[in-house]
Amino acid sequence: MRIVRHVSLAAAAAALAVLAIGASAGRAPQAAAPAADRLTPPPSGPIPVAFVLSEGAVMIDFAGPWEVFQDVYLPHRGKDMDEQMPFRLYTVAETKAPIRISGGLQVVPDATFDDAPPPKIVVIPAQGGTTPKMLEWIRKSAPKADLIMSVCTGAFVLADTGLLAGKSATTHHGAYKAFAMKFPDVRLEKGMRFVENGSFATAGGLSSGIDLALRVVERYFGREAAQQTAFQMEYLGEGWTKPQVNAVFAVRKASTNADPLCPVCDMEVDKASAPTSVFEKKTYYFCSTGHKSQFDASPGTYLQP
Repeated sequence: MRIVRHVSLAAAAAALAVLAIGASAGRAPQAAAPAADRLTPPPSGPIPVAFVLSEGAVMIDFAGPWEVFQDVYLPHRGKDMDEQMPFRLYTVAETKAPIRISGGLQVVPDATFDDAPPPKIVVIPAQGGTTPKMLEWIRKSAPKADLIMSVCTGAFVLADTGLLAGKSATTHHGAYKAFAMKFPDVRLEKGMRFVENGSFATAGGLSSGIDLALRVVERYFGREAAQQTAFQMEYLGEGWTKPQVNAVFAVRKASTNADPLCPVCDMEVDKASAPTSVFEKKTYYFCSTGHKSQFDASPGTYLQP
């Protein structure tokens, strides 16, 4: 049985109107999705959404979009909740063995790459790594899917499939340099909440996935449906209509001797405990031994502006 927590549409519409009046004061109204960007939902029946998981998957990267999709409610779409709540969500992994994700939470996958239902949307969060079977399943799903989307460094997984070659993408700001180095055939767009390329989309870090999911709702069912979903969630972020709000992350922070940053990912580090390397008589501090090893293999690459 599906749990329904929705406020009345009349109440939602009234509140949204109040919010819209206040938010839009002094600026031009926002345009809805152009027709070319729209996704076509089935006239009836579910839209299956697969969340690809492996060890270390980051909670908010998939839980944020999961919450968005599960909160979509379209009372005029059908006579019962199975039609009115159109997205059917499931997790897919290498096996059905429990997966330990970020923060220690344990998830038991619903399906494997061998028996998962065909998806119309695939969500790829940041996670511990990839397997050949995972990458092949994503490749095989893409031609019949409406959208393949990544969140945060899930963009590395999606790019590993080769499906982003020649396209634009974004990822977590701390991974810009690593992504650009590993995937020179993908055009990295810094400072974007999300980037869309037809049937592919990539979100920035962590909470950016919520905005990309709301944008997907808009592409299927229009702006009002996405606004009502955001209202149901009590989500006031505007990134799903203005992806440029992540521009602040496009500016790289400066590393100083007093407050050093890891030269691989720009993370703040503790000088007293951080691994170090010396290059051209200067000491560099790292957030992990793994990033130290990456730097030591090609220091000059990481010191380019």
